[in-house]
Amino acid sequence: MTSNQSKITRSHLDRLAIVYVRQSSLAQVRGNQESTARQYGMTEEAKRLGWDPEQILVIDADQGISGRSASGRLGFQDLVHRVCLGETGAIFGLEISRLARSSADLQRLLEFCSLTGTLVIDADGVYDLQSFNDRLLLGLKGTMSEAELYILAGRLQESKRAAARRGDLRFRLPVGYVHDVDKRVVMDPSEEVCSAVAGVFAAFDIAGSAYGVVGLFKGRPFPHRVFGGALGGDIRWGPLTHARAVQILSNPAYAGVYVYGRCHSQRSVNPDGSLRTKTGKRPRQEWPVVIPGHHDAYVTWENFLANEKRLAANDNRNGARPPREGSALLQGIVFCGACGRAMATNYPFGQPVYDCTHSRADHAKTNGCRSVRAEIVDGEVVKRVLAAVSREEVQLALAAAEEVHTREASRSRALELQVERARYEAGRAERAFSQCEPENRLVARTLEHRWEEKLQVLAEAEAAQAASWQGRLVLPPREELEALVENFRGLWAASTTTCRDRKRILRALVADVTLISKPSPDDTILIGIHWRSGATEEVIVDRPSKHGRASSEVLEILQRHTDRPNGEVAEVLTARGLKTYRGRQFSARSVLWLRHTLQIPQPCLKLGPDERTVGEVAAELGIKEQTVYGWIERKVINARRGAAGRVCIPFPQDVREACLERVARTCHLPTETQSPTMGDAI
Repeated sequence: MTSNQSKITRSHLDRLAIVYVRQSSLAQVRGNQESTARQYGMTEEAKRLGWDPEQILVIDADQGISGRSASGRLGFQDLVHRVCLGETGAIFGLEISRLARSSADLQRLLEFCSLTGTLVIDADGVYDLQSFNDRLLLGLKGTMSEAELYILAGRLQESKRAAARRGDLRFRLPVGYVHDVDKRVVMDPSEEVCSAVAGVFAAFDIAGSAYGVVGLFKGRPFPHRVFGGALGGDIRWGPLTHARAVQILSNPAYAGVYVYGRCHSQRSVNPDGSLRTKTGKRPRQEWPVVIPGHHDAYVTWENFLANEKRLAANDNRNGARPPREGSALLQGIVFCGACGRAMATNYPFGQPVYDCTHSRADHAKTNGCRSVRAEIVDGEVVKRVLAAVSREEVQLALAAAEEVHTREASRSRALELQVERARYEAGRAERAFSQCEPENRLVARTLEHRWEEKLQVLAEAEAAQAASWQGRLVLPPREELEALVENFRGLWAASTTTCRDRKRILRALVADVTLISKPSPDDTILIGIHWRSGATEEVIVDRPSKHGRASSEVLEILQRHTDRPNGEVAEVLTARGLKTYRGRQFSARSVLWLRHTLQIPQPCLKLGPDERTVGEVAAELGIKEQTVYGWIERKVINARRGAAGRVCIPFPQDVREACLERVARTCHLPTETQSPTMGDAI
């Protein structure tokens, strides 16, 4: 380096000498302390070459960061900034690869150094970037540095892949597995841990969704292993989360399969030019290493593939429509025959409705996009399903019942192990308290408090076990079960059969249902059933009108009390706990509308002297009834409500003449005030 001192001028010495220090990883920072010391030692070299100590700046903000990219390296960005401002006389580094492993980043820095007259100094010499030979030499060094990074990374990755192909590459194991003394993957020696993991798969078979698994594990602890830190490798117990449930159900390790390369890194460029690295998952067909039967399994490979399909079917982000809660049995598989798109399932006032809102949302003139009451369609589809199920298919219910009994036994075993562990912990705390000297109250109080906590945990575990025994499923003899499964209709209508169970049965037989709702005068609904077998079937049902929505009990009360006013009849209906179709309480207005639409006689209206009804006044004046209602609302004429809630208008001769005069001089009758639509009250 002495022969190159002639390249250093007073102009360089008057500016900063920057010593750039970097190690590629934190492991190198901790382990390669000699390399770090040599890099910091470049400050002495700067002093020897003539720089004052006040002019020497050390940049070590990039310790533990790879030099593959300038993105995220604040120290390198600060270095480039100072070079561009002309503040830097020389850059000191142990080797050129410390500055950047990327040729693009290095060449950009060297270009700035050439423009500002900044020297680059490493252990081999001094380089003036305004000299062609020095610039060519540094360019070759940068290319070799980038190639060195590629070669080293290739060697390391190929060694990992070779070990993975043999199944010898070790990585973090999921909960439920450990490495034995021979470095083989074996099940966790704790029976409770294994039982909890197996319980996840059993619960998924029952619930059919990850959220359902979390619900079944509510109040039951689940193990997880601590990675890193002083407690690394220990098992801790806590609530099971949805993310953990999905992670366990989608991990092929639980099927006894050794897999390497499920995830891969993807690099992309942000709009600001910075690089971003994210991890993505490969499809199962692209996994580079798959070794079946590598270790003991909690589930079979076929079961794992079936669970993978069910999880994908539950993911509505990809267009799936899994069965949900609610009484609408065709939720998710019903389509509009007018526009061809899926119909939404709504519950206005608690009543399920299949609603096609696309025509309104898109402002399209599609008259066929309408709403249909779910009970009308569901009833017809269920009739076809019950008629299509044969005795041989119903026998599957027997196998399902036996499987449920087996899962209940597995859950009881898990609770027994939980009680056993809690009893052991309580006994251990008791022994620790007994061995403590009574005089040492500082320690005795702590141990006594710990013992009480363990006893509380034991009591809760025993209570959970007792509750499990009380609610345990007891299956009748097989002969009774065989006789029971013959009655499929009884199973369908049983109170223990949930709506979600009925939806699953329907989806096993019906692929989708298409509805075409025709308006008046037909007022019918065409139901197209597409079976799983590929067959299709069409059913035509009548669409009930609004006045057909009253129940038989409401009709019976209306017909029995034809002589009573509407308000009194509404009170009778409310006292019986009856409500309108929209779930509202009956009022005089709604009773009046029902009597009108159902053609039930109204109570006789008792008119006073010179009183008229709205229709009679409209007929005498030759105007519409809406105009009369508008006059009443604006107090042009007076009116009262009769005993039956109907409008009575005092109409003596002077009022009649005033109204006739008003009609004669008004060319545009005020008919904009419409009478209230009574149907809206129902």
